[in-house]
Amino acid sequence: MTTQFVSQDAHAAKTPSEVEVGSVGVVHTQFLQFHEPLPLSSGQTINSYELAIETYGTLNAEASNAVLVCHALNASHHVAGRAADNPEDIGWWDNLVGPGKPVDTNVFFVIGINNLGSCFGSTGPASIRPETGEPWGAAFPVLTVEDWVRAQARVADKLGIQRFAAVMGGSLGGMQALSWAITLPERVAHCVVVASTPKLSAQNIAFNEVARRAIITDPEFHGGNYYAHKTVPRSGLSVARMVGHITYLSDDDMAEKFGRTQREPAAGGAFHYGYGVEFEVESYLRYQGEKFSRYFDANTYLLITRALDYFDPARTTDGDLAKALAPATADFLLISFTTDWRFAPARSREIVQALLKNEQAATYAEIDAPHGHDAFLLDDARYHGLMRAYFLRIAATLTGVTTQLGVQR
Repeated sequence: MTTQFVSQDAHAAKTPSEVEVGSVGVVHTQFLQFHEPLPLSSGQTINSYELAIETYGTLNAEASNAVLVCHALNASHHVAGRAADNPEDIGWWDNLVGPGKPVDTNVFFVIGINNLGSCFGSTGPASIRPETGEPWGAAFPVLTVEDWVRAQARVADKLGIQRFAAVMGGSLGGMQALSWAITLPERVAHCVVVASTPKLSAQNIAFNEVARRAIITDPEFHGGNYYAHKTVPRSGLSVARMVGHITYLSDDDMAEKFGRTQREPAAGGAFHYGYGVEFEVESYLRYQGEKFSRYFDANTYLLITRALDYFDPARTTDGDLAKALAPATADFLLISFTTDWRFAPARSREIVQALLKNEQAATYAEIDAPHGHDAFLLDDARYHGLMRAYFLRIAATLTGVTTQLGVQR
């Protein structure tokens, strides 16, 4: 193969004031059209669709240095850099992906794909359905993690990538990485699963259901067809986000950030005990919920949380996770965080134990961090150091790239 696919902004001239050291700089979303029908796990089919992507770095001549980053529930294809249409919008994994960072875009060609059904540029419930000329709404097909993997594979095909150096993700993104390794083993050299799980616990499904009920019972939901009513179920979305956000933080982290601190009383008076916002943690949660309700689509939230619930690779192997993972040929890196009670370390260890039972290559680290599930998004020297070392190891196996150590392979 002789062609090279270069990130849209890889060679754009930028001044030092425009690009921070270690940043991929200003990035533009690219939109890929697909007109071949995509069969879905539900038995439904979506005939045509569009996927939003961003890319960083340069695809080498052998197309061997590509890394796919899979996103979590409320994230998107905007993994790193500053969005061209909103310079304040910095990629959700910008601390990990970029020149000289653990996933080094001087070495790797990194791809972020907005999942089908999302609300950040890819075809989803708010998109116009060609057959009706109206938004899909509640009629949008049910999706699974496996459906996202099949759609992502078509992006790889379009970019000329037959095999990824690594597929990686945190939380729901980690589930997608795991699914890639199982369903398309020949296309994944390394599988990086961070703060994830082989399936949701009953408690996690319960949290998702409470969040969904908050949305569905909002009077502005209108059975999912709120677009026609020109309304948004903001109250339900806000509560859904508040419920989710509680599960992303650890008790220690919340105690340190907020404790039982109460807000200052209103001018000229004492606290008015009752149902107003009195504690700082209440104020924080309401702010997060209201902000979320202004940019996220309610039908997308329902769709994605159901995909989370459905994910269970071992459902076809009578609950035997080792048997489910047997087709994988990738080397695995799994990382968990001690205070993550949403996807606790025990869930990552289930995957590790299944891999070891199969005598498959696995590296596992349990990071002692106080930030709960959100730790996979934050700066932690041990976590990032491990990622850097692992991706240097991957880089050392590639041909036609120069590693950070300056060694031509």
